Amino acid sequence: QVQLVESGGGLVQPGGSLRLSCAASGSIFSIDAMGWYRQAPGKQRELVATVTTISNTNYADSVKGRFTISRDNAKNTVYLQMNSLKPEDTAVYYCKVVVTTRSFRDLEVWGQGTPVTVSS
Repeated sequence: QVQLVESGGGLVQPGGSLRLSCAASGSIFSIDAMGWYRQAPGKQRELVATVTTISNTNYADSVKGRFTISRDNAKNTVYLQMNSLKPEDTAVYYCKVVVTTRSFRDLEVWGQGTPVTVSS
């Protein structure tokens, strides 16, 4: 009913930047919180950043001051601008959105993941 399409991952050198996008489509009545999570090899998935409907944001301590989450409600899209990237930021990045469908079901939907590799 609801699909997420992520884009923007790739290989970048330390100190570089990337911008991730995640667009939601399908039977959407409204979208509540949107967020980004990441999972590094051999580690558990962890929260990176979240943004509410009124653009209140929350960040993991490890990315504060370097990453910026934002959303475009008209496009049902959430972004993650990542600056000053470090090798420890290497992971698969997943977006997650909480939606109310047109049939008024509340769903938590995950994207397929986009890999980010920070290496020289």
